[in-house]
Amino acid sequence: GNRLPHKSDPVGFYCEQYPSFASVVYDHEQYQWQDAAWRESQQNDKRDQPLSIYELHVGSWKRHPNGDSLSWRELAVDLVAYIKEMGYTHIELLPVSEHPFSGSWGYQPVGMFSPTSRYGSADDFKYFVDQCHQAGIGVILDWVPAHFPSDAHGLARFDGTPLYEYEDPRRGWHPDWNSYIYDFGRNTVRQFLVASALFWLDKFHIDGLRVDAVASMLYLDYSRNAGEWVPNVDGGNHNYEAISLLKWTNEEVYGKYPHAMTIAEESTAFAGVSRPTFLGGLGFGFKWNMGWMHDTLTYMQKEPIHRRYHHNDMTFSMVYHYDENFILSLSHDEVVHGKHSMLYKMPGDEWQQAANLRAYMGFMYAHPGKKLNFMGTEIAQSNEWNHDAQLPWHLLQYPKHDGQQRLIRDLNHLYRHEPALYQADYEQVGFRWLDHNDADNSIFAWLRADKQGAHPIMVTCNFTPVPRIAYRLGVPAAGRYRVVLNTDSEHYWGSNYDVGLAFVAEPTPWQGMGHSIVLDLPPLATLFIKQES
Repeated sequence: GNRLPHKSDPVGFYCEQYPSFASVVYDHEQYQWQDAAWRESQQNDKRDQPLSIYELHVGSWKRHPNGDSLSWRELAVDLVAYIKEMGYTHIELLPVSEHPFSGSWGYQPVGMFSPTSRYGSADDFKYFVDQCHQAGIGVILDWVPAHFPSDAHGLARFDGTPLYEYEDPRRGWHPDWNSYIYDFGRNTVRQFLVASALFWLDKFHIDGLRVDAVASMLYLDYSRNAGEWVPNVDGGNHNYEAISLLKWTNEEVYGKYPHAMTIAEESTAFAGVSRPTFLGGLGFGFKWNMGWMHDTLTYMQKEPIHRRYHHNDMTFSMVYHYDENFILSLSHDEVVHGKHSMLYKMPGDEWQQAANLRAYMGFMYAHPGKKLNFMGTEIAQSNEWNHDAQLPWHLLQYPKHDGQQRLIRDLNHLYRHEPALYQADYEQVGFRWLDHNDADNSIFAWLRADKQGAHPIMVTCNFTPVPRIAYRLGVPAAGRYRVVLNTDSEHYWGSNYDVGLAFVAEPTPWQGMGHSIVLDLPPLATLFIKQES
C-alpha cells in the first residue's frame, strides 16, 4: 500500500539535473579516442616515476564573468594549457560522479556510473580526458565507496528496504556525513562498487582512483562512541567485509588495468595499506601521508623563534616513511572550514608569510614521496577555498602571488628533470640526512639520489628569518657545486640574499660526507644544490 519514490537508474550512464534527476540512455561506443600514444607510454610501476598532482574542484577553478563554471570542452583548452605550463604530471578531480548537492563538492554521489552533467555530456568529459592525455597529463578521479546520500531518488532504501545499506544504523548510518553506508558484505553491493571502479578506467580512460575516506571503511567504531558500534565476529573494530572489498577492488583494478593506480585517503596506522594483497596488504598503489601533512603544518604555523622546540615535527615522517608508498598531500581539506589558506597559516608579516610558504613548498618537493597540492596554493591564495566562486586569479598582478606561481612552476620542472627527486622515493638509497639535529638554528639538510645512488642533490632548509653565515654542508665528492633553485630568489619575491653562484668542495669531511662546501643560507628559504657536470 506504500508507493515507492521514483528512482534514478543506479547504473545509469547519464543523469539530468534538478528537479527531474532523470536517467538518460547513453551510448558509450560513439566517442573516438585519440590517446593511444599516451596509454602505450604509461609504465606499470608509478613508484619510480615523477608524480606531481594538481587537485582541483571543477566548478570553482575558473568561471565565466556571469558566474557559470567552465564546461569540459572549455577546460580541455584552458586547464590543460595551464597544467602543461605549470609542469604538473597529473590532475586529480574532486568527485565528478553525479551528485545532487553541489555543496558536497561531489562527496555525496548518487550516480556511480555517471559523470555529472553540470559541465557537459559524458562524451564531453571523455574529450577532456583525451586532451589531457594528448598533452601528457594523467587524470585521477576521487571515488567514493565509503557512503552514499539519503536522497529519495538514489540507492537509499531502493525497494523500500535497506537493500544496499546495512540495516542496523550502528553500521549503516554515517554520523559524520549523515549518509548511508554500503553493506560491504552483500555480493550485489560488492559487485556494484567494483564495477563502478572499473567502469571509469574502461569507458573514460582514467589513470587512477583516489579512494575517499578509507579509514571510515576499515573501522567499525570510526567516529562513534562506545555503544554506538557493533564489534566484528572476533570482538574487534575492523570491518572485515570492507577490508575484503578494498582488497578485491585493488586486485581487479591492477589485474585489468596495470597502468592505472589506486590511492588511499587513509589517516590511521593501519598496516600495509599500499602493500600488495599477496603480502597481506590492502593492495593500494599509494597512500596519502596525513601524518606528514599534520606534523609539518603544525611546525610551520609556529613563530620561527619557537620552532626549535618542535624540530622533530619535520623529521618524524622519515621514521615511518618506508612503511608505505606515500603521497605528500596538501589537499582541499586543509583550506576550508576556518582552517585558513596555506598562505595565512604562515606566521609573520606579509613578506615572512610568503617566504615561509615558499620555503615549505621547497621542503615538500625535496622530501621523499609523491606530491599533491590543491588548486590556489600555487598562487598563494589568501582566502580559504570557496566552492561557489573561482580562484582569485586577479592576485597574479601582485609580485607576491606571481612569485609563488613562478616558484611552483620551477619546482615542478626541476622535480621532473632530476631523477634524484623522484626515482628512489621508497628506497633507502634515495635519501640520507646530512643534519637533522640542528634545532637551535631550525636548519635541516639532506641528500637525495637516484636508484643507483648517483646524481645527488643536496637540500638545505632554513626556517628562521635569520641568515646563517658560513654554513658548512657535506657533499659526496670533489668538484664544483651550484644552487639550482633558491626559494629566496628575487624571481619569487624573495630577498635575493647573496648565497653565491658556485662552490668548490673542500676535502673537509662533514656530515658523514668526504667533502664539504661553505655557503650562506638565506632567511626562510630552501636551497637545492647540485654538482656541476
